[in-house]
Amino acid sequence: MARDVRGRATAGRRPRIQTVAAAVAALFVLIGVLGFIPGVTTHYGELTFAGHHSGAKLLGLFQVSVLHNLVHLITGLVGLGLARTVAGARGFLAIGGALYLGVWLYGFATEGHEGVNWMPVDGPGNWLHLFLGFGMLALGLLLSNDAGTGGRPDTPVDRP
Repeated sequence: MARDVRGRATAGRRPRIQTVAAAVAALFVLIGVLGFIPGVTTHYGELTFAGHHSGAKLLGLFQVSVLHNLVHLITGLVGLGLARTVAGARGFLAIGGALYLGVWLYGFATEGHEGVNWMPVDGPGNWLHLFLGFGMLALGLLLSNDAGTGGRPDTPVDRP
């Protein structure tokens, strides 16, 4: 039977980081699906494949396109697969968070520049991507530091 750092039995329990990564991934899947549902997405008839001209807004607030919804859906599905291991969960959260911070920078840099804005990112979307990026990155780097390491984080691998 596996034991945690404090010696408690862990049989049947998933490390917290895997549970959190799976929840974040499921949220991305949900957001991706909701983006294709008229009513939940307002002005659904104005939904375009890509570009900043899409008039569709998820929950009436976040500008979306088919490509944007697919990116969220694929992110969630990949995250669900990666959440099956501690390393995968940590990588999904940390790398995914860094990527979403990149999306925030992209949205911030392209706001008002129609020629380079191939993905609809508006002000509320920029704030959401900033929040998601920092949140995922923090969870991936800080949550459950000793899970999967076999000991304390400062214990070298070659010594018990």
